[in-house]
Amino acid sequence: MTFNKISESILAEIKAIIGDADVITGHAELEKYSHDETEDLHFYPEVVARPKSPEEVSALMKLCNENLIPVTPRGAGTGLSGGALAILGGLLISMERFNKVLQIDEQNLQATVEPGVITEIFMDLVAQKGLLYPVDPASKGSCFIGGNVSHGSGGPRVVKYGTIREYVLNLEVVLPSGEIIWTGANTLKYASGYNLTQLMIGSEGTLGIITKIVVKLIPRPTLDALLLASFSSNEAGCAAVSGIFRAGVVPSALEFMERRGVEWVNENDGLAFDLKDGVEAFLLIEVDGTNQDVIFADCEKINQVLEEFGCTEVLFADTSAQKEEIWRMRRTMAVSVKSNSIYKEEDCVVPRASLPQLIKGIKQAGNKYGFESVCYGHAGDGNVHVNIIKGQMSDEDWNTKLKDGIREIFELTVALGGTLSGEHGIGLVQKEFMPIKYSEVHFALWRGIKQVFDKNGILNPGKIFNTI
Repeated sequence: MTFNKISESILAEIKAIIGDADVITGHAELEKYSHDETEDLHFYPEVVARPKSPEEVSALMKLCNENLIPVTPRGAGTGLSGGALAILGGLLISMERFNKVLQIDEQNLQATVEPGVITEIFMDLVAQKGLLYPVDPASKGSCFIGGNVSHGSGGPRVVKYGTIREYVLNLEVVLPSGEIIWTGANTLKYASGYNLTQLMIGSEGTLGIITKIVVKLIPRPTLDALLLASFSSNEAGCAAVSGIFRAGVVPSALEFMERRGVEWVNENDGLAFDLKDGVEAFLLIEVDGTNQDVIFADCEKINQVLEEFGCTEVLFADTSAQKEEIWRMRRTMAVSVKSNSIYKEEDCVVPRASLPQLIKGIKQAGNKYGFESVCYGHAGDGNVHVNIIKGQMSDEDWNTKLKDGIREIFELTVALGGTLSGEHGIGLVQKEFMPIKYSEVHFALWRGIKQVFDKNGILNPGKIFNTI
């Protein structure tokens, strides 16, 4: 598909639709929209538009569809796969002005929000009403709910409460043609034809632009306990994960952290966590509920499992401040790692019992190709974030050999029954590895779906897979 540039006449039409003040064309102002949190990639759009209503998005999409102008939807720009990068220029539609919580329905335990609402702000609003929205990625303080939906984002509490797919009931979506539709219904059950809501979740802005989201809420647990378990090896820590579930306990969070990641948080975030000699890995384990006796009983079961797997020490967080400090260690790890070196981040997920094999294989790949890695993530889901560190690796090896190492990690992931991304999405930077997992039959089906929604291929082109 050959796309067109934005002419002066089309730019005038864009300004007529949303007003001059929310159209950005200056190079300096476009810079913040040229990148997300994916490595050091920069792609400048020709124009940024900041609409505030579905009707304005609709008019913009009609204009671009008729004139074959590529469109990139963008949330907060916190993505890690390049999904919000305008790699072909064109128009970038920023959803930052869609920032309202439209309704919190306490009778039906639902809420309707716009996609530009910051996730943590929404979580805090429903918490004030005794409710829980449990999808809380590490960037919850800055990411938008719309981006979470588009990338299938998760977070630590998915392990108990389920993925974002279980909390999105209905979506208002603007199609590439400019038509506005609701994808489903505001009901807990849905058996009325193809489920377009589920199709939109994780589609990374390639099928439509989300303008309203109806989410399910649940009662908020009132109590929790937090444990930090130490291990002498990564494999031992990872092996304990499956054991906890086999003992009949479902934690509300179960996170894995390598020693090196904690060291960097200490150095870069002012944390003063005491790292003992011989400790190489940690499990952060949270149990929540409404009955203190049940929570303590679960903690006792967890302690027994941890002993069986060679845990060297268990720290029981007995104050709110201590809990907050431990969680801060986990949530700031990505920023601390990024601040230390040029890096690439992958997002592998396997069945949780295969975690020891995965972590061992990641380290073996590093030894073979000459890179370091710092691993952490949602071990309860089998989801590990692999931060590949350039360190002392030469520029030549980084640019030539590294992809072979990443490919080996993904090949191992797939061989263990997993897939390439658990929650960050495929976007731009992982799409070349998709054939490791998926066949030409899959690609043909995806291209067919894309063609039905976006016959001219203008919406977020070049992401997830090649359309031709």
